[in-house]
Amino acid sequence: MFEFRDGEKRGAVDPAGLPPDAGLVFIGRVSSTWATRADCPKNMAQARQRGEPATVHVDPAWRDGLDGLSGEEAVVLLTWFAAAPRDLVVQKPRHAEKARGTFALRSPARPNPIGLHVARLLSVDIENGALIIEAIDVLDGTPVIDIKPWRPGADTPGRTEP
Repeated sequence: MFEFRDGEKRGAVDPAGLPPDAGLVFIGRVSSTWATRADCPKNMAQARQRGEPATVHVDPAWRDGLDGLSGEEAVVLLTWFAAAPRDLVVQKPRHAEKARGTFALRSPARPNPIGLHVARLLSVDIENGALIIEAIDVLDGTPVIDIKPWRPGADTPGRTEP
């Protein structure tokens, strides 16, 4: 499913086979129109250009945590890229001339395949656990780890407002 390219380098260990340092629980899943990696936008800018809203479905146990979110402009979503390899330390993106270290890229292939997405929030339905967001750059069914409100003063580099 994942093709390795010239110049890429695997690490000495695959983090997927190591005992965990911390426990995670998925709090929901993303519903998107993207069924395959080839169809999926490579970043949020491309996802916004395609104009396909998405839904974050929050599991019943966590729905009360959505209270107060409806007044927010945007959310930060943390997702889990379950299908991504975890042992690449050097990668060569399709669009790049040369390979680079994993931590210099936004690729989903990383030791802990956590996705970071900032999306404009269109609506919140607490009862049904549904957040409608402007767009998303993940495959349909991608697990959600966390949801946080986006704060322009706190989340924009160089700003000092609380």
